Amino acid sequence: MNQQIKLAMVFPGQGSQSTAMMRAYGDGVAPALVRATFVEASEALGRDLWALSEEGSEEELSRTVNTQPIMLAAGVAVYRLWRDMGGVEPQLLAGHSLGEFSALVVADVLRFGDAIRLVERRGQAMQQAVPAGVGAMAALLGLDLDGVEAVCAEAAQGQVVSPANLNAPGQTVIAGQAEAVRRAVELARPRGAKKAVLLPVSAPFHCALMAPAATTLRGLIAGVQLSPPRIPVVNNVDVMMENEPERIRDALVRQVCAPVRWIEVVQTLVRAGATHVVECGPGKVLGALTKRIDAGVIGMTLSDRAALSKLRTELGVS
Repeated sequence: MNQQIKLAMVFPGQGSQSTAMMRAYGDGVAPALVRATFVEASEALGRDLWALSEEGSEEELSRTVNTQPIMLAAGVAVYRLWRDMGGVEPQLLAGHSLGEFSALVVADVLRFGDAIRLVERRGQAMQQAVPAGVGAMAALLGLDLDGVEAVCAEAAQGQVVSPANLNAPGQTVIAGQAEAVRRAVELARPRGAKKAVLLPVSAPFHCALMAPAATTLRGLIAGVQLSPPRIPVVNNVDVMMENEPERIRDALVRQVCAPVRWIEVVQTLVRAGATHVVECGPGKVLGALTKRIDAGVIGMTLSDRAALSKLRTELGVS
């Protein structure tokens, strides 16, 4: 690889899943290495994640308890395929929300089986924290963060509504109690938003309503071994590269209730020297966000087998 190139890999979270998504990494069928990764994940949970990812309906795949282990397995599977094809190891890592667990597996902080079990329970806890219909999320486009925070403050009226995903300049997702989120959507356009829409999600992630889920995760992760990262990982909650396992553990717990600071995560990767920020997994959400955050960095996706080959060429890997 060209010595002037510095590769950062970032892993997607919920929202990038789709039925049979892993077939894109082969000629209509998923490679054996990809299937083997899903078999390993299935054995860790005692249920067939491969069949679910191949045949599950959109509704089934969108259930948080299913989405989280499936997307973790997908990110790790694509990374393993990249390495098996002769792809170089990244020098920096990060992941969007759930994707941070994928990054920590690649960095050897978490064992794959432990991570799969953790995110399934994390998903259960997040779904159970708020009864169906009580919470909501919405995307506000065209407002800066100050504008979003002002809208949330006005819409709250004693309820919870706050920024949840700071995805790109002018692109913020909010979360909270459904009535407050709906009020924020109504207020956003008069305040200058180009678009304000409710999102089809099963729970209001990354807000104070997730406190019960954070408490559950703290108990679960306390019994899981974490190791110092072999590759630096920029976390979502503090935008820090932590080396101490206990600090990493604490950040994962706090992330449940805190906003995903994705703009700052990408900016930190670039400040650390990243020339290429590559989304490792199905979908193209993070690749598009990278280009909006910093036009000077090369944003790419590994959303299919051709993309893996293209990246090898881009990096000068023979």
